Amino acid sequence: MSIAGKKITVLGAGVAGLAVARALALKGALVTVLEQADAIREVGAGLQISPNGAKVLEALGLGEALKAASARAEAVELRDGRDGDLVLRLDLALLRPDQGYHFLHRADLIDLLAQGARDAGVQMRLLQKVETVDLTGARPRIVTAMGDETRPEIVVGADGLHSPTRKALNGTTAPFFTRQVAWRATIPAEAGAAAVAEVHMGAGRHLVSYPLRGGSLRNIVAVEERNAWVEESWSLRDDAMEMRLAFESFGPRVQGWLEQVEDVYLWGLFRHPVAPVWARTLPEGAAVILGDAAHPTLPFLAQGASMGLEDAWLLADLLSRKALPEALAAYKAARAPRCNRIVEAANGNARAYHLSGLSRSLAHSALRLGGWLAPGLAVKRFDWLYDFDVTKG
Repeated sequence: MSIAGKKITVLGAGVAGLAVARALALKGALVTVLEQADAIREVGAGLQISPNGAKVLEALGLGEALKAASARAEAVELRDGRDGDLVLRLDLALLRPDQGYHFLHRADLIDLLAQGARDAGVQMRLLQKVETVDLTGARPRIVTAMGDETRPEIVVGADGLHSPTRKALNGTTAPFFTRQVAWRATIPAEAGAAAVAEVHMGAGRHLVSYPLRGGSLRNIVAVEERNAWVEESWSLRDDAMEMRLAFESFGPRVQGWLEQVEDVYLWGLFRHPVAPVWARTLPEGAAVILGDAAHPTLPFLAQGASMGLEDAWLLADLLSRKALPEALAAYKAARAPRCNRIVEAANGNARAYHLSGLSRSLAHSALRLGGWLAPGLAVKRFDWLYDFDVTKG
């Protein structure tokens, strides 16, 4: 079907929400984004956009903006946390010269997507905290905390982990605490910092770091296994000393970074199931979810943003070419298997990074040997992920 002139409301001005808003508006839809904050901004730190996500931004006409806002990754290095010794280097610039792996500040990605949405004619409404998405009528009914009601033809839930749209489609499900918490912070980067993502691996914990904003900042994400429950929130502040104590056994490079941390955020890592139901067609409309609302993932494969971008492109493309029920069915059929595979791969990385004892020694030895004998093999393992181009159908 044509979506030209269709009224579509997107809930949430995050990566997936802004991307789908621009994609839909470029196809002629009348798109409104409802955002609960008083401004479109992001409190997070760094993120990575791998080639599969970069292809979506390029197809949306935002490729140059991405290049301007990001650093192109040269390599990923796996290191022994205790002494910083190199275990394996994945030389992306050498092995994948035609593919772009990008490091950028989350706020910069939000800014370029928000500008792209506005340029496409998307209307932004702030201070719109959605309390209820009601799918019992002919059209979706959205009720905000201020009591305002709207009934768009299509509601797109890009409303994150605690999505009212997901709840309307699937009911309430309890997340599973992974017994892992993560700190995130940024510090000034050292002069000449290379565009390399370093993963420092230790028993029951690991730390990832890479430069941002032209090498002026260094992003840090540090993960520790623990039994204590931590709130599932991106905005919970913590004492930097707690992070330093958790990584006191790590080498001098990591210690030097952590000594510079002043402001740090802490969040508990919870495992949510991929949603069983992604969409519902109503007599006069429909509701559909994407991004974290559909398939939350742990941050150990750096795919959260890229998955949301892939969702956004495909959903808009299908809605513009197929009848509404067929488009929504095809959307889930195409996305759910891939997203399940990505979620499981991220879970596997979490286990591999935190090995201890003999299993750790054997795994590190195998990685070193593999990197020497077949340096491209480790990268090739993820061709299914990075070579995928959702914009080509």
